[in-house]
Amino acid sequence: MHSTKVGDAKLNAPHTGATRIVITEFMDEPAVAQLANVFDTVYNPALVDDRPTLLAMLGNVDALIVRNRTKVDLALLAAAPKLRVVGRLGVGLDNIDVAACAARGIDVFPATGANAGAVAEYVIGTAMALLREAYTRSAETAAGAWPRAALSNGREIAGKTLGLIGFGGIGQLTARLAQALGVNVIAYDPMLASDAPIWHQSGVACRQLRVVLEQADIVSLHVPLTAETRNLIDAEALSKMKPDAVLINTSRGEIVDEAAVASALHAGKLGGAAIDVFAQEPLAAGNALANAPRVILTPHIAGVTTESNTRVSALIAQRVAAYLQQN
Repeated sequence: MHSTKVGDAKLNAPHTGATRIVITEFMDEPAVAQLANVFDTVYNPALVDDRPTLLAMLGNVDALIVRNRTKVDLALLAAAPKLRVVGRLGVGLDNIDVAACAARGIDVFPATGANAGAVAEYVIGTAMALLREAYTRSAETAAGAWPRAALSNGREIAGKTLGLIGFGGIGQLTARLAQALGVNVIAYDPMLASDAPIWHQSGVACRQLRVVLEQADIVSLHVPLTAETRNLIDAEALSKMKPDAVLINTSRGEIVDEAAVASALHAGKLGGAAIDVFAQEPLAAGNALANAPRVILTPHIAGVTTESNTRVSALIAQRVAAYLQQN
């Protein structure tokens, strides 16, 4: 009988020869229990912040399950000679050295698609909040100021143009939600041919990056962090956007030049920004966006809801369990 060890970060192989799983960040507990019914499972979300302890306990671990903060790098892989599979509770893989895993024959499973709905809703919700402007200023009304005139110039999302940079699964779902609200959608994705069937099927126009930036009232980022996308949205890119356009980043922080976005907001050259991901997380003191106007800052939670956590956790538990049982 295997049990879930919640909070036990000092555990050493209680069952000789048992297949072992370590989970270093929060996971839906029914999914953890599902794994613990079959495997020797250590679940301790505090391990992500205690790397020495984590490395010390990986010597006989077969599977590792992480979110975005655990660094699966060369040092970690060296400390885990038996590691066979890594489950990622999310979709971005920039915290995992995928090439090094491949060289070792370690399979990496992301939770592709399981949090797409949460991200798409975040994009639409924050876009509407930024366009309307009023929802972040309730304290003034509560204080009796009654800023009705000042807050009567908000904009409706219907009839606006949403520009998606990246048109994979999340971008496509975001497009469908936007279109249901009467939004025109255009997108740029260098990985998709201009004649790919998805463009016609989705009713989304394929455009070059410059055109998306120039025409969109809402620009939403849905690309992975690569050498090509790092600082993709810099001062030059921002200068191409409409001065009242809003920017939404749910992909990776390094894709955006945070100082340039803050400068554009202060100068009135950007209508607003919703930023869920940052170059440094948590935010360092003095981050340029912290005091910028017309900004919504959230702590990397666009894809994390009660429902998406259940879906993501269940998917990764199933894929990791199947792999371990078959290999």
